[in-house]
Amino acid sequence: MAPPSAPRTGAAGGGEATAERPPGPRPGKKKPRPEKKKRAPRGTAARPAPRRGGRGLPFLIGTIAVLAVASTSGGVYAALTTETTAEASGPARRTAPNVPPGDPVNVATGGQVAPLRRVVPPDVLAVGTGSIPAAKIKRIAELGRVKDVMAVAGGAVQLQGRQVNAFAVDPSAYRSWTPPGTAKKTELWGALAGNRFVVSPAAAEQLQLTRGYEYPVVGRTMPRLTMGGSGPLGLPGIDMLVSEKTGREMGLVPNVAVLVNAPGVSPAKVVQAVTKVLGAGTSVLNLHESKYRTPSADGGASSYLDLYKQAATSCPGLSWTVLAAIGQVESDHGRNAGRSSAGALGPMQFMPATWKAYGVDGDRDGKADIMNPYDAIPGAAKYLCANGAGRGGKQLYNAVWHYNHAHWYVQKVLNLAKAYAARYE
Repeated sequence: MAPPSAPRTGAAGGGEATAERPPGPRPGKKKPRPEKKKRAPRGTAARPAPRRGGRGLPFLIGTIAVLAVASTSGGVYAALTTETTAEASGPARRTAPNVPPGDPVNVATGGQVAPLRRVVPPDVLAVGTGSIPAAKIKRIAELGRVKDVMAVAGGAVQLQGRQVNAFAVDPSAYRSWTPPGTAKKTELWGALAGNRFVVSPAAAEQLQLTRGYEYPVVGRTMPRLTMGGSGPLGLPGIDMLVSEKTGREMGLVPNVAVLVNAPGVSPAKVVQAVTKVLGAGTSVLNLHESKYRTPSADGGASSYLDLYKQAATSCPGLSWTVLAAIGQVESDHGRNAGRSSAGALGPMQFMPATWKAYGVDGDRDGKADIMNPYDAIPGAAKYLCANGAGRGGKQLYNAVWHYNHAHWYVQKVLNLAKAYAARYE
């Protein structure tokens, strides 16, 4: 995109063009590459529980299963918990971490995490009564208009004498499924890659957990794990994340839960389709229902939808649905935020020169980052507003046209905006 007074040149991932183009794939856009899936090593077995004085630990949990319970954060649904649990002798006592003085909690070390390239809002969560077969996960991925699917291991563990629902994840892949504010905390995901554990703010507060301290976490084994940090995890009833390695050692159930992203489809219809694939006994949740939505810890945006709504308030008269429509067309809400052939970048596909004029430090971290949705979406609102979008009617049409000099593009955006309004307002 170019400043209002300047002609536009080149294609910016669909954000800039010199002439009208017919609908269809835009040459300036990169197609997203499928993510490589990590496989657990064959024959991996849970590590035997440590013994003290020749006796087994009294905390030992024999089986991990799925039952209906209330989680630490208060979410109530078919969550992950244990089938049988021996009584703990009381809350575990904290042990100071064995690290040198000076910087006792450098959670960015100890593991490598891929940079965040996109944010994938989960629409549906399915939790099984055991491992969900790979064939069924594949069928879910092949459902019409389903864009992303991720299967994770999970189960309930004991932490500080309380039962906590945990997922075992690859931090490089899973971070994109969490709220944008959590996803961008590289130090949090570095901690997880270093086999520390991460919890929700509610769990950190209620269990009195301190970052950098070591705690016994009880599953089929009882490793002592360091608390690496906390942040909103975005899923009801899930209050803890551990690495895939730690999850295997603790005996968490493989592929016990599936996250599904299907943009532009009624979540209720996705729930029906996924339920049909998985059959009776599986809990399938519409995460757009108000009872499952988890606000961010600071009261700010916790999803792309929230970001569009917040950014629109900076331009009186501009509907958030226009920003949502542009975000869908430009990058599919961050899924294709990489550099286009013309050099456009980020979830709203700005040209770097235009970003210099209209970039916004939306999250107030001291820099306007073209790749950060907290900055890019307010930047798009600023650019549209400068072109008269807040005045509606013909001015709105012209403002969207400035975003991409093609009438088919304007019509597509405005029609999508109407669809968002019909669905959400």
